[in-house]
Amino acid sequence: MRILLASGASYLPPRGGATRSNLTWLKRLVACGHECRAVVGALADEEARRLQLVQEQISFRLRAGAAGVEEAEHDGVILFSCHEPARRLRVLRTQIAEFRPHWVLVSSEDLGHVLLREAFRGAPGRVVYLAHTPQWFPFGPESWNRDPEAASLLKGAAAIVAIGRHMARYIETHLGRPAAVVHPPIYPPPPWPRWGRFGQGFVVLVNPCAVKGISIFLELARRFPGEPFAVVPGWGTTSGDRQALSALPNVSFLPNFADIEELFRRTRVLLMPSLWYEGFGLTAMEAMLRGVPVLASDSGGLREAMEGTDGVVPVSPIVRYEPDYDEHALPRPVFAPTDIAPWERALARLLCDREAYEQAANAARRRAELFVSGIDPDGMERFLAGLKPLDSGGAAGARPSVEALTPQQRALLLERLKHRKPGS
Repeated sequence: MRILLASGASYLPPRGGATRSNLTWLKRLVACGHECRAVVGALADEEARRLQLVQEQISFRLRAGAAGVEEAEHDGVILFSCHEPARRLRVLRTQIAEFRPHWVLVSSEDLGHVLLREAFRGAPGRVVYLAHTPQWFPFGPESWNRDPEAASLLKGAAAIVAIGRHMARYIETHLGRPAAVVHPPIYPPPPWPRWGRFGQGFVVLVNPCAVKGISIFLELARRFPGEPFAVVPGWGTTSGDRQALSALPNVSFLPNFADIEELFRRTRVLLMPSLWYEGFGLTAMEAMLRGVPVLASDSGGLREAMEGTDGVVPVSPIVRYEPDYDEHALPRPVFAPTDIAPWERALARLLCDREAYEQAANAARRRAELFVSGIDPDGMERFLAGLKPLDSGGAAGARPSVEALTPQQRALLLERLKHRKPGS
């Protein structure tokens, strides 16, 4: 198969769980013999980009590309990175025409849903929507940019893929069509190291920013001044966030490690006090798999990712977003006050009670091992291989052209034609 992915997010380096998930799928598809390309965004801050590439030891091979487009090969995936949205749209149009993909995967990180529209224009019947971040969906109560026209297009997509049951229910409720659940195989094969240790390591928050609950993290760091806290800055971290974090003497900054084991080796407790609606909670599952207790908010799919462990703590979710944008072009959230007392009690229990810590670490590890062992690493390949394109009217079953068939499918078709009876 030839697979083309479209997203407005940066992939060299990857920013956030959605891009990590998509890259994992593409690399797995390449390893299985399929051709994969992606038309994606690029970071505007070249220094931040260079630093993350170095920290995560990301290597890639540059290819000759057009002006304003970085064309690179990364682990077998051809990436066309464009910072300018209009140029990105033109590259997507060209790639659909020249690459002739069997499937165009449009990830939800698509400001204004322009990539989605272009995919439907250039590859009708062959669009698969990867539904990661509900704030970027063109529908639903959590959407920042509701777009009835784009939502109508999604109703006619060949498929919609969600990475969790909770988000699949959200999509069916607010869009009116089912979504397939395909978990990305981002977790390493066993055996998994056990890093969670009572009394050792930091209380960690990844991607400290307003929507990820930096306000809760800062207050907890103030209430536990003798405990070491740490953050890993991410796509939402602003200069103001860095200033607030730097003002606390017990808060350290950690880099984006090339090996995620290095992060969890330093983590005693992972905090995920998200205040916005989460699609899933990949980092929570990754920490639990290493025996690191997690305290997470009850927001959206985070509860599902916690797999029934008792680390779920309530928050007051974001009330609304104002049309006032920060340095990352994210709208300013308006919060309702969150009672910090349940968070303080939950964290104190893990920091001060060895038995409670060990019970939480063991339960988290058991639940995560059971979850991860049930993931099919080739789930996306099987899903796409079993999917049929739609005809122009949005009905399944349209026959692909001979050029769209794999070599194996062509050989099978030729063999059947040889034995076909006259007139059949």
